[in-house]
Amino acid sequence: MPGYPGAVKPLVPPGVYAPREDTALLVGALREEPLPDGADVLDVGTGTGALAIEAARRGTHVTAVDVSWRAVCTARLNTRLAGLHVRIRHGNLFAPVRGQSFDLILANPPYVPAPDTGRAPHGPARSWDAGRDGRLVLDRICREAPDLLRPGGVLLVVHSALSCPGRTLTHLRGAGLKASVTRRRVIPFGPVLRSREGWLRERGLLSAPDQREELVVVRAELPV
Repeated sequence: MPGYPGAVKPLVPPGVYAPREDTALLVGALREEPLPDGADVLDVGTGTGALAIEAARRGTHVTAVDVSWRAVCTARLNTRLAGLHVRIRHGNLFAPVRGQSFDLILANPPYVPAPDTGRAPHGPARSWDAGRDGRLVLDRICREAPDLLRPGGVLLVVHSALSCPGRTLTHLRGAGLKASVTRRRVIPFGPVLRSREGWLRERGLLSAPDQREELVVVRAELPV
């Protein structure tokens, strides 16, 4: 499975986002983050639970959330197979953890720009389609995540350069966080981008020779 960062591949049933290069990039950032034993970690949009498992291996208390019941069941099974305890909740982004606070929030949200179909993404497309600018979920994370961070807490979010990292930085800095891009990786187009390459070029999001996509990790810290 391309990009899976762990020693054991998770089970990935149809309809659940398989860990890929974006997952691996975020795992690399997670591994560099200093976390004390017992830190409280939130993984939003957990999918198979790959990031939650990586965080739990660090001796942290992990809560994972996904809007898809299929993903919730998959993450529960994968964490059990890994022999780790993770609290896994069904819900839309931060709704299941209102009133709680965390030392670290991990997010690998949908971020691929998508043509307007007049309806919300459904099925597997919920894992990647994010509106015409790719920020349907990213902007919500930027607005809502700062209120869930403890002083000194960190948000790590991965997304494509097509969905405007500068806007992510502006929003998070505007909320009082210290934010920067800490990791980058350029990868070949996957099947989703290949399928809408013409539309992306028409919108000016791709230059003529582009056949690769840049992924970034944004790290934002709430000052103590």
